[in-house]
Amino acid sequence: MFTGIVTDVGEIASLKPVAQGQLHRMRIACRYDQSTIADGASIACNGVCLTVVASGVDGGKTWFDVDAAAEALGMTTAKHWATGTKLNLERALKIGDELGGHIVAGHADGIATIEKRDDLPDMARFELRTTRELARFIAAKGSVTLDGVSLTVNTVQDVTFSVLIIPHTLNVTTLGAWRAGSEVNIEVDLMARYAARLSEMK
Repeated sequence: MFTGIVTDVGEIASLKPVAQGQLHRMRIACRYDQSTIADGASIACNGVCLTVVASGVDGGKTWFDVDAAAEALGMTTAKHWATGTKLNLERALKIGDELGGHIVAGHADGIATIEKRDDLPDMARFELRTTRELARFIAAKGSVTLDGVSLTVNTVQDVTFSVLIIPHTLNVTTLGAWRAGSEVNIEVDLMARYAARLSEMK
Protein backbone atom coordinates (compact mmCIF):
# COMPACT_ATOMS: atom_id res chain seq x y z
CA MET A 1 0.00 0.00 0.00
CA PHE A 2 1.24 3.48 -0.91
CA THR A 3 0.15 7.13 -0.72
CA GLY A 4 1.29 8.55 -4.06
CA ILE A 5 3.96 10.74 -2.43
CA VAL A 6 7.21 10.22 -4.34
CA THR A 7 10.29 9.83 -2.13
CA ASP A 8 12.98 9.50 -4.81
CA VAL A 9 13.52 9.53 -8.57
CA GLY A 10 15.44 6.44 -9.62
CA GLU A 11 17.04 5.49 -12.92
CA ILE A 12 17.12 2.14 -14.69
CA ALA A 13 20.78 1.12 -14.71
CA SER A 14 20.21 -2.09 -16.66
CA LEU A 15 17.33 -4.05 -18.18
CA LYS A 16 17.38 -7.63 -19.35
CA PRO A 17 14.41 -9.40 -20.98
CA VAL A 18 14.10 -13.01 -19.80
CA ALA A 19 11.52 -15.82 -20.16
CA GLN A 20 11.23 -15.11 -23.89
CA GLY A 21 10.58 -11.44 -23.20
CA GLN A 22 7.70 -12.14 -20.80
CA LEU A 23 9.74 -10.85 -17.86
CA HIS A 24 12.09 -7.88 -17.58
CA ARG A 25 14.76 -7.96 -14.86
CA MET A 26 15.67 -4.38 -14.03
CA ARG A 27 18.33 -2.82 -11.86
CA ILE A 28 17.26 0.58 -10.54
CA ALA A 29 19.73 3.07 -9.04
CA CYS A 30 18.36 5.23 -6.24
CA ARG A 31 19.27 7.29 -3.17
CA TYR A 32 17.66 5.03 -0.57
CA ASP A 33 19.76 3.58 2.24
CA GLN A 34 20.50 0.05 1.03
CA SER A 35 20.39 -1.31 4.58
CA THR A 36 16.67 -0.46 4.72
CA ILE A 37 15.77 -2.40 1.55
CA ALA A 38 14.88 -6.01 2.31
CA ASP A 39 14.49 -8.72 -0.30
CA GLY A 40 10.75 -9.07 -0.89
CA ALA A 41 10.06 -5.40 -0.15
CA SER A 42 7.55 -3.57 -2.35
CA ILE A 43 8.59 -0.39 -4.15
CA ALA A 44 6.27 1.52 -6.47
CA CYS A 45 8.06 2.42 -9.71
CA ASN A 46 6.08 4.96 -11.75
CA GLY A 47 3.02 3.67 -9.94
CA VAL A 48 3.72 -0.02 -10.55
CA CYS A 49 4.29 -2.05 -7.38
CA LEU A 50 7.35 -4.24 -7.92
CA THR A 51 9.06 -6.70 -5.58
CA VAL A 52 12.73 -6.30 -4.68
CA VAL A 53 14.66 -9.50 -5.46
CA ALA A 54 18.17 -8.17 -4.66
CA SER A 55 19.89 -4.95 -3.62
CA GLY A 56 23.36 -3.59 -3.10
CA VAL A 57 25.71 -0.64 -3.44
CA ASP A 58 27.89 0.12 -6.44
CA GLY A 59 30.19 3.14 -6.59
CA GLY A 60 28.54 4.57 -3.52
CA LYS A 61 25.07 4.41 -5.10
CA THR A 62 22.30 2.09 -3.94
CA TRP A 63 20.63 -0.23 -6.43
CA PHE A 64 17.80 -2.75 -6.26
CA ASP A 65 16.63 -5.40 -8.73
CA VAL A 66 12.98 -6.03 -9.64
CA ASP A 67 11.13 -8.16 -12.17
CA ALA A 68 8.36 -6.67 -14.32
CA ALA A 69 6.10 -9.54 -15.40
CA ALA A 70 3.87 -9.96 -18.44
CA GLU A 71 0.83 -8.20 -16.95
CA ALA A 72 2.81 -5.08 -16.04
CA LEU A 73 4.50 -5.10 -19.45
CA GLY A 74 1.14 -5.45 -21.18
CA MET A 75 -0.92 -2.91 -19.21
CA THR A 76 1.55 -0.16 -18.28
CA THR A 77 4.32 2.00 -19.69
CA ALA A 78 6.82 -0.57 -18.33
CA LYS A 79 6.89 -2.02 -21.84
CA HIS A 80 8.65 1.18 -22.99
CA TRP A 81 11.17 1.40 -20.13
CA ALA A 82 14.83 1.15 -21.07
CA THR A 83 18.25 1.81 -19.58
CA GLY A 84 18.30 5.45 -18.49
CA THR A 85 14.53 5.75 -17.93
CA LYS A 86 13.77 7.87 -14.85
CA LEU A 87 11.16 6.46 -12.45
CA ASN A 88 9.17 7.96 -9.59
CA LEU A 89 9.82 5.77 -6.54
CA GLU A 90 7.86 5.28 -3.35
CA ARG A 91 8.51 2.86 -0.51
CA ALA A 92 5.58 0.89 0.93
CA LEU A 93 3.55 2.63 3.63
CA LYS A 94 4.37 1.76 7.24
CA ILE A 95 1.89 1.95 10.11
CA GLY A 96 2.24 5.41 11.62
CA ASP A 97 3.44 7.09 8.40
CA GLU A 98 1.77 10.33 7.36
CA LEU A 99 -0.92 9.76 4.72
CA GLY A 100 -0.06 12.79 2.63
CA GLY A 101 -1.70 11.75 -0.62
CA HIS A 102 -4.44 9.13 -0.86
CA ILE A 103 -4.62 5.35 -0.58
CA VAL A 104 -2.78 3.88 -3.59
CA ALA A 105 -2.49 0.14 -4.27
CA GLY A 106 0.36 0.37 -6.77
CA HIS A 107 -1.71 -1.69 -9.21
CA ALA A 108 -1.82 0.52 -12.30
CA ASP A 109 -5.13 0.19 -14.14
CA GLY A 110 -3.78 1.18 -17.54
CA ILE A 111 -2.37 4.08 -19.49
CA ALA A 112 -3.43 7.71 -19.97
CA THR A 113 -2.13 9.85 -22.83
CA ILE A 114 -1.15 13.49 -22.37
CA GLU A 115 -3.15 15.55 -24.85
CA LYS A 116 -1.89 19.01 -23.94
CA ARG A 117 0.56 20.79 -21.65
CA ASP A 118 0.08 24.42 -20.62
CA ASP A 119 2.99 26.05 -18.80
CA LEU A 120 1.77 28.61 -16.29
CA PRO A 121 3.83 30.80 -13.93
CA ASP A 122 5.72 28.19 -11.86
CA MET A 123 3.08 25.54 -12.59
CA ALA A 124 1.89 23.28 -15.40
CA ARG A 125 -1.58 22.14 -16.43
CA PHE A 126 -1.98 18.83 -18.23
CA GLU A 127 -4.96 17.48 -20.14
CA LEU A 128 -5.03 13.70 -20.39
CA ARG A 129 -7.18 11.13 -22.13
CA THR A 130 -7.92 7.63 -20.89
CA THR A 131 -10.32 4.80 -21.69
CA ARG A 132 -14.05 5.07 -21.11
CA GLU A 133 -13.81 2.16 -18.66
CA LEU A 134 -11.40 4.09 -16.44
CA ALA A 135 -12.87 7.56 -17.04
CA ARG A 136 -16.04 6.63 -15.16
CA PHE A 137 -14.00 6.46 -11.94
CA ILE A 138 -12.52 9.96 -12.40
CA ALA A 139 -14.33 12.96 -10.90
CA ALA A 140 -13.52 16.64 -10.50
CA LYS A 141 -11.84 17.30 -7.11
CA GLY A 142 -11.28 13.55 -6.73
CA SER A 143 -7.94 11.76 -6.61
CA VAL A 144 -6.00 9.97 -9.33
CA THR A 145 -2.50 8.50 -9.43
CA LEU A 146 -0.37 9.27 -12.49
CA ASP A 147 3.09 7.67 -12.78
CA GLY A 148 2.89 7.00 -9.06
CA VAL A 149 2.03 10.59 -8.07
CA SER A 150 -1.15 11.34 -6.10
CA LEU A 151 -2.93 14.22 -7.84
CA THR A 152 -6.22 16.09 -7.53
CA VAL A 153 -8.40 16.07 -10.64
CA ASN A 154 -9.10 19.59 -11.83
CA THR A 155 -11.73 19.14 -14.57
CA VAL A 156 -13.38 16.20 -16.31
CA GLN A 157 -15.11 16.05 -19.68
CA ASP A 158 -16.08 12.63 -21.02
CA VAL A 159 -12.80 10.63 -21.25
CA THR A 160 -10.56 13.70 -20.85
CA PHE A 161 -9.46 15.17 -17.53
CA SER A 162 -6.96 17.76 -16.33
CA VAL A 163 -4.55 18.14 -13.43
CA LEU A 164 -2.61 21.16 -12.19
CA ILE A 165 0.95 20.48 -11.04
CA ILE A 166 2.56 22.71 -8.41
CA PRO A 167 6.26 23.72 -8.54
CA HIS A 168 7.34 21.28 -5.79
CA THR A 169 5.89 18.28 -7.63
CA LEU A 170 7.43 19.39 -10.93
CA ASN A 171 10.83 19.61 -9.23
CA VAL A 172 10.89 16.36 -7.25
CA THR A 173 9.23 13.96 -9.71
CA THR A 174 9.47 13.10 -13.41
CA LEU A 175 6.36 15.17 -14.20
CA GLY A 176 8.42 18.17 -15.24
CA ALA A 177 9.49 16.21 -18.34
CA TRP A 178 5.95 15.30 -19.42
CA ARG A 179 5.04 16.41 -22.94
CA ALA A 180 2.01 16.13 -25.22
CA GLY A 181 1.88 12.62 -26.62
CA SER A 182 3.56 11.01 -23.60
CA GLU A 183 1.95 7.95 -22.04
CA VAL A 184 1.68 7.68 -18.25
CA ASN A 185 0.48 5.00 -15.86
CA ILE A 186 -2.89 5.65 -14.27
CA GLU A 187 -4.45 4.17 -11.15
CA VAL A 188 -7.98 5.32 -10.39
CA ASP A 189 -9.11 6.01 -6.83
CA LEU A 190 -9.81 2.76 -5.01
CA MET A 191 -12.75 4.32 -3.16
CA ALA A 192 -14.34 5.38 -6.46
CA ARG A 193 -13.98 1.83 -7.76
CA TYR A 194 -15.71 0.36 -4.70
CA ALA A 195 -18.46 3.00 -4.82
CA ALA A 196 -19.15 2.15 -8.46
CA ARG A 197 -19.28 -1.56 -7.67
CA LEU A 198 -21.72 -1.01 -4.80
CA SER A 199 -23.91 1.06 -7.11
CA GLU A 200 -23.90 -1.69 -9.72
CA MET A 201 -25.03 -4.28 -7.16
CA LYS A 202 -28.12 -2.34 -6.06
